[in-house]
Amino acid sequence: MSMNDNRVDASLLTETERALLPQLLAMAQRDRHPCLKSGDGVEIRIPDAIFQVLIMVIEDMRNGRAVVLLPEEETFTTQAAANFLGMSRQHFVTLLESGQIPFHRVGSHRRVTFKDLRDYAKGRDAARRTRLGGLFKKVKDEGLYDSEYTGDDAG
Repeated sequence: MSMNDNRVDASLLTETERALLPQLLAMAQRDRHPCLKSGDGVEIRIPDAIFQVLIMVIEDMRNGRAVVLLPEEETFTTQAAANFLGMSRQHFVTLLESGQIPFHRVGSHRRVTFKDLRDYAKGRDAARRTRLGGLFKKVKDEGLYDSEYTGDDAG
């Protein structure tokens, strides 16, 4: 299997390797003390944090997804960052200029770290959940929520 920089593509696994993924995942989930074993028999326990990342990689690859590993300090251009967050570049630049997302300049170009993008996305998602929860509470308090709704409009 070939690995391109920091991307591991599940489609590059052989049939034999792909067939081993469910067995590997089952073994990893069953054995909570995994080890790496060298050719000469030396075993070293894999730290839990690394083990959890390996489980996620195996699950994603079993589902046919490519896996990309990025250091938190990886920098994005404004266009790449906007694409990551699912918004226009102009709106993203407005967020940068308003101070909502930290950035630095490389020459005249703005750059944003992956960590700052992830932090912004987590905060944005939490705020959305809070607003939706408040809206749901308001609808429920006003008696407009029908918990027995079946989706059938006839009646």
